[in-house]
Amino acid sequence: MASQQTRPGAPVFPRQTVAMLLALAVVLALGKQFLPAGLVRLPDWAILPFAAWFNAAFAFIRDDLGLIHVTRAFADAVQWLLDVTANLLYGKARWPRLGPIPWSVIAVTAGFAGHALGGLRLAALCAGTFVWIALMGQWQWAMETMSVIVVVAPMSVLLGLVTGIIAWRWPKFERVLNPLLNIAQSLPHFVYMIPVVVFIGVGPKAGAIVTVIFSVPPMIRMTVLGLRQVPEEVIEGGKMSGANNWQLLGRVRLPTARPEILLGVNQVIMQSLAMVVLASFIGMPGLGQKLLQLLQALRIGLSIEIGITIVLLAVMLDRLSKAWAMRQPVHHPTDASWSARHRLLLLWLAAIAGAWVLSLIVPYLHVVPRGDALSIAGPLDALMNGLVAMIAPVTQFLRWFLITWVLIPLRDFVLWLPWTVVLAGLAAIGAMIGGLRAALVCVACLALIALTGWWDRAMITAYTVGFSVTLACLIGLPLGIWAAGNEHRAKSVLLVCDSLQTFPSFIYLIPVIMLFGVSDVAVITAVSIVAAVPLVRYTIEGLRQVPSELIEAAKMNGANRQQMLRHVRLPWALPTLLVGLNQSVMFALFMVIIAAFIGTQDLGQEMQRALSSADVGKGIVLGGIVAAMGLLVDYLIRTWSESRGSRV
Repeated sequence: MASQQTRPGAPVFPRQTVAMLLALAVVLALGKQFLPAGLVRLPDWAILPFAAWFNAAFAFIRDDLGLIHVTRAFADAVQWLLDVTANLLYGKARWPRLGPIPWSVIAVTAGFAGHALGGLRLAALCAGTFVWIALMGQWQWAMETMSVIVVVAPMSVLLGLVTGIIAWRWPKFERVLNPLLNIAQSLPHFVYMIPVVVFIGVGPKAGAIVTVIFSVPPMIRMTVLGLRQVPEEVIEGGKMSGANNWQLLGRVRLPTARPEILLGVNQVIMQSLAMVVLASFIGMPGLGQKLLQLLQALRIGLSIEIGITIVLLAVMLDRLSKAWAMRQPVHHPTDASWSARHRLLLLWLAAIAGAWVLSLIVPYLHVVPRGDALSIAGPLDALMNGLVAMIAPVTQFLRWFLITWVLIPLRDFVLWLPWTVVLAGLAAIGAMIGGLRAALVCVACLALIALTGWWDRAMITAYTVGFSVTLACLIGLPLGIWAAGNEHRAKSVLLVCDSLQTFPSFIYLIPVIMLFGVSDVAVITAVSIVAAVPLVRYTIEGLRQVPSELIEAAKMNGANRQQMLRHVRLPWALPTLLVGLNQSVMFALFMVIIAAFIGTQDLGQEMQRALSSADVGKGIVLGGIVAAMGLLVDYLIRTWSESRGSRV
C-alpha cells in the first residue's frame, strides 16, 4: 500500500513560530480599528513609482537609444509579409496582386493536407472547416486571421528552434533564459501588447509581432527538452559514422528530437491563434475583432457563429499539427517511380487545378458574397432566447444568491483585511509548507504587491481566482475520479478536455454572458470552466498511473473501492494532482484578465485601461503583479509536493 514520509532534508520550521504568525494575523484582524493607518493600507508616501520608472526606461530606450527606428524597420518587413499573405488569401490590393485564391482551392488543399497527415476523418474536418467559413460568409474575417498565423507561426518556430538549440548548447545561457521564460509564461496576454503598441503602433503588424513574442517560449522549451532526451547510443552511432558537430546536430539530434520539436510547433500554432484573436484589442482585424464587436452588442446568435468558426479553426490546426508530430516518415521501395512516390502530390495538383477552373465558371466557388451567405444566427437567437427564458428562474436565482450572499460578502471581507494580516497569514502558510525560505518568499511577493499601490485590485483578483479555483476543484476532482474509474469514460472525458483546451479564451464568454449577463457571476463561471479543465485532465492521468501491483496489494488486504481510493490511489496520484492544481490557478489568472472585458474591478480592468492609453509602465506593473501571484502559487505548490516525501 502506498504511503508517504517526510522527504529527507525537507525544511523544518518551529510550530510555535507558525502559531505565533497565525495568532498575529488574528490579532491584527480583530484589532483593525486600533491599528495605525499604515498597517491597514500602505500610505501614499510608501508607494514606489514603479510605473514612472518603467516609463522613463522605455522612453530612454525608444527615443534616446533610437530603438524605435529598429522596431519600426522590422515591423515594416513583417508588414510586407502580411501584405503578401493578405493578397493571396483575401485579395488585399498589395503585391503580388494574384489573389484572392478561391475558397474552394483552399478547402481542397486543406482536405489533402488532412488526408496526408491523418486520414479521411482529418481530411473531412479540414475541408469542412473551410467550407463552413465560406458558406457562412465569414471568409474575409477568417482569412484576415489566417494571413497573420501563416506568417507568425513559421517565424516563432524558427526563432524558438534557434534559441532552444543555443540554450541546449550553452547551459549558462539556459540558466539566464529559464527565469525569463517562467516570467514570460506567467504574464497575461495584454502585457505583451502594451510595449508593442508603443514601439510599433496598432494594426496587423503589431498583432503579428506580439503574437511572435507570446508564442516563442513553448517552442524554446520543447526544443531543449527534445535535444536533451536524445539517447547517448544514437549520438555515439553518429560519431562512429564520422559525423562532425554540425552533422550530428542536423542529421542525428534534431531528427531524433522530432516528436518533441513538432509538439512545440503545435503549441506555437495554438498560442498564435489565441493571441491573434485577442490582438483585436490593438487593431488586429479578423475573427477576433468581429467577435469582440458582437459581444459588445450582445448579439449572441452571430457571436455563436463566429465562435464556431474560431473553434473549428482551433481544432483543425491542433489536430493537423499533432498528426504531423506523430506521423512517421514513409519509406518507398527503392525501385518506385517518381509518380508512385508522389502520388498524393499529383492528385492534389489535379484537384486544385479542377477547383480553380470550376471557380472561374461558377463564381460562387471563388467568393461567396455576404448577401448570398447562409446564416444560422436567427434560429440560434430564437433557440438561445427560448433556452434562457426556460432556465431564467434558475439562473436569476443563482445570480442573485451568489452576488448577494457569497461574492459581495467575500469580496468585501477580502478588501476589509489589512495588508499586514494577509502578509502574516500567508507567511504562516509558507512556513508550514516550506520553512523559513517559503515564508520569506511569501512576504517578499506580498510586500512587493503592496508597494506598487495596487493592493485592493490585486486582492479582488485573488478573491476571484481563489473562489473560481475552489469551484473548479468541487467540479473537476469528482469528475476526474469518476472518469478514471473506466477506460472508456477516461478517453471520452480526455477528448473533451483536449477540445476545450484548444478554444481561445473569448469563446468561454459567449455562454456565460447569455446565461448570466454582464456580471461577476458570468466572470466566475467562465473562469471556473477554464480552471476545471486541467484539474480533470491531471486527476485522470494521475489515477491511471497508479501501479497495478499496489492496487492488487490493497485488494489482498481487503480494501474496498472507497478505501483504495482514499489510501492508495489518491496519495500516489497526489503529485500529479498538484500539477493540475497549479495549472488550474495559472489558467484562472489568465482568464480573469480576459474576463475583465465583461466588467470587473480587478487588475484586468486596469490592464485594459493601460492598453488603451499605451501606458507601458502601468501595464508592466500590473502584469508583474499577476505574474508574481502565479509564480508564488507555483512555488508553494511545488514546495508542498516535494515536502510530501517519496513514494514507498
